[in-house]
Amino acid sequence: MPTHKLTLKSVDVRAVLLPLKRPVVSKVGLFDQWPMVLIDLYTHEGIVGRSYLEPYLKQSVKYIVPAIRDLAEAASDKPIAPFDAFRAGRASLGLVGLEGMSLIAVAGLDMAVWDALAKAADLPLVHLLGGSPAPVRAYNSNGLWLIAIDKLGREAADLVAEGGFKGLKLRLGRDRLADDIEAIRVVREAVGADVKLMVDFNQGLSLGDALHRCHALDDQGLYWLEEPIAYDNLAGYSQLTRELKTPIQLGENFYGPRALFQAVQAGAGKYMMPDLMRIGGVTGWLRAAAIAGAAGIEMSTHLYPEVSAHLMRVTETAHWLEWQDWADLILAETFKLEAGHLVVPDRPGSGIAWNEEAIKRHRLDA
Repeated sequence: MPTHKLTLKSVDVRAVLLPLKRPVVSKVGLFDQWPMVLIDLYTHEGIVGRSYLEPYLKQSVKYIVPAIRDLAEAASDKPIAPFDAFRAGRASLGLVGLEGMSLIAVAGLDMAVWDALAKAADLPLVHLLGGSPAPVRAYNSNGLWLIAIDKLGREAADLVAEGGFKGLKLRLGRDRLADDIEAIRVVREAVGADVKLMVDFNQGLSLGDALHRCHALDDQGLYWLEEPIAYDNLAGYSQLTRELKTPIQLGENFYGPRALFQAVQAGAGKYMMPDLMRIGGVTGWLRAAAIAGAAGIEMSTHLYPEVSAHLMRVTETAHWLEWQDWADLILAETFKLEAGHLVVPDRPGSGIAWNEEAIKRHRLDA
């Protein structure tokens, strides 16, 4: 008989470095390989919870992995209770700061804990959270980086075809405004007016440049303007939100639910898109979603499409799921795409299991 009562035994933390089919070319850097931290959380009851983190920089792995191990060691042989663990984990790291590596480590364990609890209940995570499995509307974020403009049209058409998508993300912030406008034109010509076009500046502009460029793009029919300036400049985001008719999107760099609350209070954006690694895993997302729901702010996801799909099904103001296939290489079974939607599988937990052969090939010493 499945039981919800679990006690933590140990964790196994591994890192991999995966090749990207379409290298990331953005204002934050060039990446043709993508690091991931894989977490296996073992319980005394025999249930194993799994999760992964995407820390961007491979050198960051050597800091994150020990932090996860330390948190798990402190919780060893204790009952698994994610809300308690979230609070205790943050408190234990308060003296070194509640953002950055501290919250990332807490988030990684949190996602594994929720996976274990759902498996113990023999339920998909979404069922454990009170929802039901169903397709989740997604846009394709697998490409359209700051590459040559003459390559964007073909790539955009390929991205739509990967899953019948009705939304794409295009990165902007080229040296010349005219080139950004041309990039938009080329993509629209390739995929048609019915495909929604979200654009992302990856924090690449100063506030002055953002005011000039975003006003110039305000009549382009874009679905949103994402992170034009540094993520912590809430006053700047508030000004952009007030002045522009195109919605401002931000939130992937919010560390914890209170950061989202502060952005809501500041009127910093029409849309928000927390990242599970930074917002605090499943627990952090649930708390942030309650804040966004109360404020009527629509919430989209950033990375982690597998776990995020479950959470979107229990989010009051669920908006768009960001889809990438970057983790597919090390997953034993990927989630299905149907008509621009990611299908939440009807299997216990978050649905994540490892392809151990692929992990061996791409193992990164941590």
